[in-house]
Amino acid sequence: MTVPDARPTRITLDPRLLDLLRRRLPEVATHTIAAVTDEVPSYAGAFGGPMVDNVENAVQMALAGFLRLAARGRVVDQAQPLSPALEGAYALGRGEARSGRSADALLSAYRVGARVAWRELAETAVTAGVPADMLADFAELVFAYIDELSAASVAGHADELETSGRVRQGYLDRLAFGILRGDPADALVAAAERADWTPPRTLTVVILPSAQVRPVQGLLDLRTLTSVGEPANLPDDLGVLLVPDVGGRARTRLMRTLTGRAAVAGPARPWLSAATSYARALRALDLRAEVGDDATYDTEEHLADLVLAADREAVSDLRARVLAPLADLRPATRQKLAETLRAWLLHQGRRDEVAAALFVHPQTVRYRMGQLRELYGERLEDPTMIRDLTLALA
Repeated sequence: MTVPDARPTRITLDPRLLDLLRRRLPEVATHTIAAVTDEVPSYAGAFGGPMVDNVENAVQMALAGFLRLAARGRVVDQAQPLSPALEGAYALGRGEARSGRSADALLSAYRVGARVAWRELAETAVTAGVPADMLADFAELVFAYIDELSAASVAGHADELETSGRVRQGYLDRLAFGILRGDPADALVAAAERADWTPPRTLTVVILPSAQVRPVQGLLDLRTLTSVGEPANLPDDLGVLLVPDVGGRARTRLMRTLTGRAAVAGPARPWLSAATSYARALRALDLRAEVGDDATYDTEEHLADLVLAADREAVSDLRARVLAPLADLRPATRQKLAETLRAWLLHQGRRDEVAAALFVHPQTVRYRMGQLRELYGERLEDPTMIRDLTLALA
């Protein structure tokens, strides 16, 4: 880590001045910390008890490192390895990221600290009779050194955020996979704690193309979990969102967000049992494909279709059994009577409504129903037969 200028800056300070400056370091450090806590809101009240001594010692060490370099006639040299002071600044940046303070707050602290440190050191230098041209070089050295320290701290801050972000994302990914897999409740609670994830009341599983996962996630609750490529029974080109608390009106907004994204939304379920939402969304994938390439499928609006699709072979067998009385008729007649029977069931026997649905005259409906009654007899009055016919013809 170096300042932008590749040419080392050099200066020769009187050893007596250096000794004076070293003796001022404890006082300079105290004033620097006081100014930072007073002027930078993020640090107000941040240093208390023994921590004050630790921070002041760290500031003194940084300034002492500067004076050691100044005593050798240089402050920054690109050919030199990272100094202990820069290593300390890097570690400070990582620590500030862990504490939750931003890089902007850290840089503000450096700016305030540089101003106070320079004012105090400059007063000592002027009192010692340092010439104006040397004082200007001294100022350049001070601020070049502070720039180096702040750059090291910002690098540490960024590295810590990147590292901690990757670690937490790993925990979140494992949590999402555990939920989809249906892990035991105690394991999921422990995983949520490790991931620092606050559980919602419910989760709604959404399956959608992998390319849509991140864009849609950015429009949803920050607690939304994702899973791409993990569940073994999910096609390769699809991913999963686990969306918190989108019941009622919130579900309407979710479906609006998913419009045109070829998504399937399962039901809202308590977060510990959201695997059932995933299972239903999986079963609905084939049904979604039937409604259009980019259409979004809300399983809550197609419950009957899902019931019928749960065992297509059983539905086919049921249809063959309940329509057996029509089996010996000509295909055209069989189709007309089946359509009439379906409309009769759906409209609860109201002849005019059945006729309107079939675009025929009510007398035609009466004639066809006469045929059906001859074929089925009293079974058309049996509730069990009515149920089976309704399911078979749905």
